[in-house]
Amino acid sequence: MGEKRVSLRHEGGLRFVARTGSGHDVVIDNVAGDTGPRPTELVLAAIAGCTAMDVVEIMAKKRQVVDRYTVEVTGIQREKTPNVYTDITVVHVVEGAVETEAVRRSIELSATRYCTVSAQIAAGPARISHRYTIKRPGADGALPSEESAEVIVTGPLKNVLAD
Repeated sequence: MGEKRVSLRHEGGLRFVARTGSGHDVVIDNVAGDTGPRPTELVLAAIAGCTAMDVVEIMAKKRQVVDRYTVEVTGIQREKTPNVYTDITVVHVVEGAVETEAVRRSIELSATRYCTVSAQIAAGPARISHRYTIKRPGADGALPSEESAEVIVTGPLKNVLAD
């Protein structure tokens, strides 16, 4: 993979524009300026994007037809500075006539093998719960069904930050 680069330009107040090595700009701001996401929100977005890419690719290899797919990530930060994430929940919401085991295994592989971002966060003080919700259409007049479960918990690395 090699080295990744980002440069950051100050635009006044606490507004910054990050230019990624791939040539994309991302505005970063605080609550007062509110012209872009907060840095800690970008951490959650990075986890969502990374694991979603993995799951979509793995599900396609498993020949699963997904009608709709979203990832919802929530995080709890500790009160004491640095306000690191201590608990993160990643919920994959998959809609379609998919196999439960294919969804579960795709999420597990992302969480334990492929998603660099969640692995990086779980290597610190954060506990990451990887879950799914599957929404299936009703077949032959049957009502739609829904199931949810936890797949795996990764992290935290113990004793990274002292209280």
